Amino acid sequence: MTSDNPLRGWTSRTAWEGRFNAPLRAFLRTETGGARVVVVAVVAALVWANLDVSSYESLWSTSLSVQLGDWAVSHDLRTWVNSGLMTFFFLVAGLELRREFDIGELRERRRLALPMLAGFGGMLLPIGIYLAINAGRPTAAGWGTVMATDTALALGALAVFGPRFSDRLRGFLLTVAVVDDVVAIAVLAIAYPKHPSPTALLVAAAIFGVVLLVRGFGVRFGPVYALLGVAAWVAVSESGVDPVAVGLVMGLLTYAYAPGRGDLQRASDQFRLFREQPTPQLARMAQAGLTSALSPNERLQTLYHPWASYVIVPLFALANAGIVIDGELLTRAVTSPVTLGVVVAYVVGKPAGIMATSWLVGRLSGNRFRPPVGWLAVAGVGTVSGIGFTVALLIATHALSGPALDEAKLGILVATVGASVVTWLVFRSAARLSPTRRARGLLGVAEGIVDLKLPVDPERDHMRGSLDAPVTVVEYGDFECPYCGQAEPVVRELLADFANVRYVWRHLPLTDVHPHAQLAAEAAEAAGEQGAFWGMHDLLLAHQDALGPAELLGYAEQLDLDLDGFREHMAKRMGVDRIAEDVDSADLSGVTGTPTFFINGRRHHGAYDITALSAAVKSAFASVRLQPEYHSRERGQREGNQPN
Repeated sequence: MTSDNPLRGWTSRTAWEGRFNAPLRAFLRTETGGARVVVVAVVAALVWANLDVSSYESLWSTSLSVQLGDWAVSHDLRTWVNSGLMTFFFLVAGLELRREFDIGELRERRRLALPMLAGFGGMLLPIGIYLAINAGRPTAAGWGTVMATDTALALGALAVFGPRFSDRLRGFLLTVAVVDDVVAIAVLAIAYPKHPSPTALLVAAAIFGVVLLVRGFGVRFGPVYALLGVAAWVAVSESGVDPVAVGLVMGLLTYAYAPGRGDLQRASDQFRLFREQPTPQLARMAQAGLTSALSPNERLQTLYHPWASYVIVPLFALANAGIVIDGELLTRAVTSPVTLGVVVAYVVGKPAGIMATSWLVGRLSGNRFRPPVGWLAVAGVGTVSGIGFTVALLIATHALSGPALDEAKLGILVATVGASVVTWLVFRSAARLSPTRRARGLLGVAEGIVDLKLPVDPERDHMRGSLDAPVTVVEYGDFECPYCGQAEPVVRELLADFANVRYVWRHLPLTDVHPHAQLAAEAAEAAGEQGAFWGMHDLLLAHQDALGPAELLGYAEQLDLDLDGFREHMAKRMGVDRIAEDVDSADLSGVTGTPTFFINGRRHHGAYDITALSAAVKSAFASVRLQPEYHSRERGQREGNQPN
């Protein structure tokens, strides 16, 4: 099985039940890549506006109408971008929060409390600062401008300035940022409506009721939801509320879940039918079966997320960031309560609010609720959350107008740069600490989610390396799986590079696609009875195209095994129960393909080349070093090695 893509071998897996994978890492890559495009769009908008402001405003003020009979919706181009296209941006935000809630970090509900409260604290303090600076002025109405965080730019800044080994840090930021967005959109809908129409709002509520009803009946036909979403958007738009809220609500209503065994089996059967008889009809059935095996949440994220990050948000920036920066604006901004309020609220209020709330929640709960990262990382999340560009501009355009709006836009740009600089300083300071202190400051002592449901048992599991190693790598593999064969030298290199790592192999023979896998697994168990499991393991992976009975007997002879005992073990299928236990444990742990790796109980997503696995192992070591029992063991070992 070959591919023109040189990276495919390090990311592919042979499917078992299929594999749900809407990993946070892929989400972050899209966001951080999109952040670069946003920066380019901001620069282009500023250059355009300062070279020819009349053409800039003329374009975005162009009227665009959609008419159906006597009914018509008419907005200028900027409004279509802000309230139309940005609906898809908030749809993606809602989808990601729902995914985290259903199958991500927030599936343990106790983990939701602190990021939510930190998000609220990171909004309330900036609002208080802005209102204090603008007290008694009409510009106080712009308090909503300082609430939210720009997820794309914040993640981009974190990728540039932050540590590169903590997905928990990025997950914490993502949760805080999306909570900010949810509340900000609610505020936008409630506090800044234009000519509110209760009748239109009731119609919108009725449409959402129909969405819930249709979902309750199990309807999975996308066009039905698209039609209801458009109807809800029109109703909310007519109500005077910004219709971007529709995208957020639709995203939050979209379930995320791992593929079911039945769906995946049907998809596999349909693909086999197509392979046997490649007709257009069977091709459509196979494609539909593969698509339906994934959750609607993942399908919609795959469809809309790149568009939102690379097209919609940059277009929004191009339409709204263009202001004429001249001496008059700069003179006003120096003393403007709007500009000062925005800058201080974001650069000072955001980090202070997030850190203070996180500390207070941990203290009041007796550390039952504590950040999933260290306090330096919490500070970094707080400072980078001061980048509020997208949603800040969106709310500012609703809350302010005229010179005050220009002053707010300038403040948002200054705050974005200022928050980025402070974030760099925080993580630069962390880099100067000793490794132990840096790890504690960035990773903290919170326990991670354990995905491996059956813990490693040295008395049962096949293991390489020290029994007392602080980091354990578990692989679910199939001796006939070509990707497992490609992973084998990587595992060997990993064990050579890290002496204090133990490696565990667990069987997952994929008999529907690899007809010799079960027999090979039983041969490994038969060799294991004679203390030669790893020798047989290595031979099987080295000769994946020769796993028939005769070849297996030849490998046993090559290992100088007792051939009569080997034959008896194979004939009586004495290893079947042991292999079935591994398969059951894979099922419990949600393993859906081979190879699948777990590092200290946490599932490893993404590539399994030496770079990716080494980074994951280093992160696991950093987390282990923070545990008190690790230091106790280290002290015991040192004392035991001292001479009497």
